[in-house]
Amino acid sequence: MPSTAASSRLDHLSVSLGKQVRLRRLLYNYGPGNGTLLVMPLDQGLEHGPADFFPNPAAIDTSFQCRLAVEGRYSAIALGIGLAEKYFKDYGGKVPLILKLNGKTNIPEDDEAVSPLNASVEDAVRLGADAIGYTLYIGTPRQDFEFLQFQKVRQDAERFGMPMVVWAYPRGRAIEARGGKGTLYAIDYAARVAEEMGADIVKLHEPNEETAGCPEPYRSLKENAGQRLERVVRSAGRCLVLFSGGSKMDTDQAIGKVDLCMRSGAAGIIFGRNLWQRPYDEALALTRRVHDVMARYPA
Repeated sequence: MPSTAASSRLDHLSVSLGKQVRLRRLLYNYGPGNGTLLVMPLDQGLEHGPADFFPNPAAIDTSFQCRLAVEGRYSAIALGIGLAEKYFKDYGGKVPLILKLNGKTNIPEDDEAVSPLNASVEDAVRLGADAIGYTLYIGTPRQDFEFLQFQKVRQDAERFGMPMVVWAYPRGRAIEARGGKGTLYAIDYAARVAEEMGADIVKLHEPNEETAGCPEPYRSLKENAGQRLERVVRSAGRCLVLFSGGSKMDTDQAIGKVDLCMRSGAAGIIFGRNLWQRPYDEALALTRRVHDVMARYPA
């Protein structure tokens, strides 16, 4: 294990001993094992409903994703409390767990988006998790509630030495009035807020090229995809950045996206539907190609 690189990266994060131990497992004992992160998320059933499983009906059984995370050598799998309690006992010790503590359905409008807690840091400790996941909505009119709820999670995570992976998502009518949730303005702001709120790892979407409606100076920026990614990585500061794989795309497009994100300074990729919406053998083959890309970016 490359201990000097591990020390350098973890020192950069300025985290407690308990967090260092857990992050070292994620970064160097599992997954690519070279200081990068490949995470399998499975929160889409709650966030999007069963329709996300229609392209690959076998994936509605959570064992599909758990097996893929183990056999595909993922750094971790992110599960909500119900899935973790029902399925993870068969895979504990074979792949690390990120316990997702909050979530919502997509049935209500996002004008005043809020993501309530449904699990605790103590649940994560009880289940043997190596990190907790938390969705923080940036810009929602309910951010007073969001920030206060997150404060308690952050305090508990520090007390238990549990790393925090923050899904930093711009949401709400004010964000839409300023160009939309996919703009560089919104995602760059979300990256900065995640660091200032205490995240250790932040999950972000790739910013699009739209600038209409964005405040200055973003409205006048002319940057390519790589420059936009580099900007949000800088704004995340001393957080590790995971970029979302997003919805299913062509295999070569998916590999190209991984390479672009890693070249831009990301610590890794959180790949869900791009993998498990495919038949198992195809998903495993794509995972191996992702490993090949990430092997080129040790840290």
